[in-house]
Amino acid sequence: MKILALSPHIPAPMAGASTRDYYLLKALASQHEVTLLTLDESVIEGVARNTGDLKQFVKGLQIIESGPALAKRQAQLQAALSGQSYLLSRSILPQMQEAIDAAFSRETFDAVFCESIMLTGYRLPPDVALVIDEHNLEYELCWRTYRQTRPGLRKLYSWLEARKLQPEELKRCRAASQVLVTSERELLELKRLAPASVIALVPNGVDTLFFQPPDPAEEKEQSIIYTGAMDYYPNTDAVLQFASVCWPGIKARLPGATWMIVGKNPPPQVQRLGEFPGVTVTGSVVDVRPYLAQAALAIAPLRIGSGTRLKILEAFAMQKAVVSSKIGCEGLKVTDKAHLLVADEPDHFIHAVVELLEDASARERLGQAGRKLAESEYSWDASGQRLIQALATLQIENRKSE
Repeated sequence: MKILALSPHIPAPMAGASTRDYYLLKALASQHEVTLLTLDESVIEGVARNTGDLKQFVKGLQIIESGPALAKRQAQLQAALSGQSYLLSRSILPQMQEAIDAAFSRETFDAVFCESIMLTGYRLPPDVALVIDEHNLEYELCWRTYRQTRPGLRKLYSWLEARKLQPEELKRCRAASQVLVTSERELLELKRLAPASVIALVPNGVDTLFFQPPDPAEEKEQSIIYTGAMDYYPNTDAVLQFASVCWPGIKARLPGATWMIVGKNPPPQVQRLGEFPGVTVTGSVVDVRPYLAQAALAIAPLRIGSGTRLKILEAFAMQKAVVSSKIGCEGLKVTDKAHLLVADEPDHFIHAVVELLEDASARERLGQAGRKLAESEYSWDASGQRLIQALATLQIENRKSE
């Protein structure tokens, strides 16, 4: 097939959400002819992204510069006043529509592959198949943010956004030729709400060759790590909550414990956590592996989420023991006490962290189980094959309808 792929950010390995985009596009290009149109959010961030790898496997690549953008809060207010969903409107730019129109004027595409529901608002030819890759159920994230947030403007915004977003997101999924999700849980949830939709499971993955178990000598005693983009609210909420309700209890029991918060663009309230005894806030790092290598334990105390967490798969691949909330490891094929420890209540989470920091053999056992799971269930190669199979099914159904 000839596929036009749309991405809200330049796909790149080891770069958060765009990691999935990168590996799935690479799998698509191994079997199909792929042209990629991508927005360049790095223009806003002031970070240049290397596109050399992409150019090796996509037929055509066009980067659409987003240009100056409204401040986030101003854009959210404007969307609220207009009655539109902020999440669904922020990535819809005239210059991207022009690029799509120009691409279809030059050649015919069999399918458009949208990385996230955010890019499904563009005008497309009526006869082209549309495949949506849902990294998360976005409306679910908004509802969960609303439920977990204290009364205030964020809570009000999340409620308004969820009410606008859910019906429109479901409408777009129902209209698509195929929708991809990252977990069985989401597949069942979306199937319940959109029973006529064609939905396929394409799990998140991890590069198990890039993320390898480190030399045990690199590990620092009683050290824990949280990884993730700090400009993503579920991550901000997780570290602030952990710092408030868990970290003091851990330090009381293990005065020598240390905690690294590793991720880009930490807001001021996260930066201030670096003033706590034993806490380091790194900000953006080129490579997360050296930091994971130093950690005795990885944590994922999330209260808000959808999809599945790459941070856990990366820790597994590096053979690190993990303590996670139920939301943190939701959607992954994990079993409490077999692959990781699961705890939600602060006292339980503190106990699990302290228990593992004091028990090297338990950490080793869980780390080995996590690595085996990453290799057997969550390699990007396996996810790529699931994607190829899903598109093959779509092609068969299209031929039947002709």
